[in-house]
Amino acid sequence: MNRNDKLIVALLFLALMGWLWYSSNQTTRKAQEQAAAAHATAALSTNAAATTALTPVVSNAAPVVATNVPPPATLPPIVHSAPEETNLLHSDDMDLLVSSRGATLLAATLHNYTARPEKNSGHVILDFHPHPALALSGVPGLSADADYRVAKESDGALVFTCRTPQGLRVERTVALGARHLIRVIDRFVNVSDAPVALGTNWVTLGTFYRGSSKNDELSVDSFACGADDTVRHWSKELPGLFGGGGFGCLGPSRPMLDQASQTATGSQHWVALKSRFFVQALMPAPFHAVTAFRVDATRDANSSAFALSHIDGAVAFPAAQLEKGQTLERSYQLYIGPKKLAYLTDFGGRLNEIMEFNAYSWNTFFGWFCRPLVQLLNFSYAHLYPNYGVAIILLTILVRLVFWPLTHKSTESAKRMRDVQPKIKALQEQFKDEPQKMQQEIWAVYRAHKVNPLSSCLPMLVQLPVFIALYTVLRSAVELRFAPFLWVADLSEPENLLAGILPISLNILPLVMAAVTIWQSKLTPAMGDPTQQKMMTWMMPLMMLFFFYSMPAALSLYWTVSTLLAILQLWLQQRTPKTEAALAAAEPEKLTRQQRRRLER
Repeated sequence: MNRNDKLIVALLFLALMGWLWYSSNQTTRKAQEQAAAAHATAALSTNAAATTALTPVVSNAAPVVATNVPPPATLPPIVHSAPEETNLLHSDDMDLLVSSRGATLLAATLHNYTARPEKNSGHVILDFHPHPALALSGVPGLSADADYRVAKESDGALVFTCRTPQGLRVERTVALGARHLIRVIDRFVNVSDAPVALGTNWVTLGTFYRGSSKNDELSVDSFACGADDTVRHWSKELPGLFGGGGFGCLGPSRPMLDQASQTATGSQHWVALKSRFFVQALMPAPFHAVTAFRVDATRDANSSAFALSHIDGAVAFPAAQLEKGQTLERSYQLYIGPKKLAYLTDFGGRLNEIMEFNAYSWNTFFGWFCRPLVQLLNFSYAHLYPNYGVAIILLTILVRLVFWPLTHKSTESAKRMRDVQPKIKALQEQFKDEPQKMQQEIWAVYRAHKVNPLSSCLPMLVQLPVFIALYTVLRSAVELRFAPFLWVADLSEPENLLAGILPISLNILPLVMAAVTIWQSKLTPAMGDPTQQKMMTWMMPLMMLFFFYSMPAALSLYWTVSTLLAILQLWLQQRTPKTEAALAAAEPEKLTRQQRRRLER
């Protein structure tokens, strides 16, 4: 490896590490900038916030929302006339606990997902307390936890009914379908003799909690109606609400808020609250689009890091005037379940963009590869061997096979580069006082022997799309959650062996990766200054060990297997006879006439 190759490889490595650092800090930095801008704007004019769609709310202050979206009316605490009745809706995918108080959802139990890596740890339970999902507020005379009468239907649906003092009968039907889908129909019937004004009313999405992993996160997405049809990931746009640098955290002078709230106006096709692997999305039926949504975030007081404990959400439906005997009906669906690409894609409406495969500017170029990557992993899991560690190994082999001709050509070029080094050194000595002439002669030698100085970088370049796509998939695809492989309990997290026993938990795969990278460097044809070569042999594996040590084990597994396959390819190529250039430099008398002619050309 000559000096140019070393420089290019070093730059590629630094670019990769810079991308990893940038990806983990972009959201934080953007939130800090926006929070600072919002704070400065508020200081200049207290009325400026009313002209924007997003309005920050300081903890312990009264919520301030956009002027065209009034907050729900506050009613005195209700005196319940009947005990709470709870019912369980069951499907193959989940159980749904429904309460007669407000006709709300209290919890969802997901049958196919365990709470911890251990198989006997019990199912994932999404608890919507203290603010249950589907609570209705803003309806005159109706409390959010009003007593409803419950009637069961033969198809497994529940029907709730309630009547307000103003003569408005409220009916709600809740039916649990397949693939974690819940269908809801709200009917408002004016049974009085006078018109009834139905103001802007809100339906809650329920409390959504952050997972136990330190890499878990909470955020909100929405798909806005309108000409731009934009899916917005609000964790990057709501100043002072999400992430370590957001939520009002601008340094010691402005500590992280214990609570904060944001309201966004504008019609939405759907709104979703989500953690790293699970999501709850509300999808109104066509022509029933919501007019705004609100998010409340609460800090995790037990965490030393600036992290959220849970978020609450609500969507607003427009006001209406119901004449005598008139009925207003609206329907919507709730998806409460995993961030599984196949499910979200089948629902349509761009709900699969919840996965955020193209959400970051740095991932726009590689995001297209995430979807086929998930599909390949799932195909391997379903049809070849039911283990995602094996699926990653098979994926790595497939990538290596696809790019085998390219890496083979690169390695051959590196061998020829090594073989012509005596000529290069001679030219450098001969034209040391004429740099321009020296470069011309060196490039002439490269052309004569079909050497490309940049070809040694290609093996690393072809891995970048797969690596970045796999990193992105690990952020959100539920398939790799708690996926075991050999001693690894969860491929989406570092191994964390002997945690609590050793000062730093043990991660074996990054150590193996560093070792095989050193092995590869020693087998690679050496060129140039031996001191520089030795430095590169040790420096890059150690830097990779440092960056990969706290990354998901799946990334270390992919890179380790890829490096082992590169070593295998290198070993096979080194068993081939010497190249013509090597014979010309070392044993020119053994060249055939045809070989001499090719070298002369």
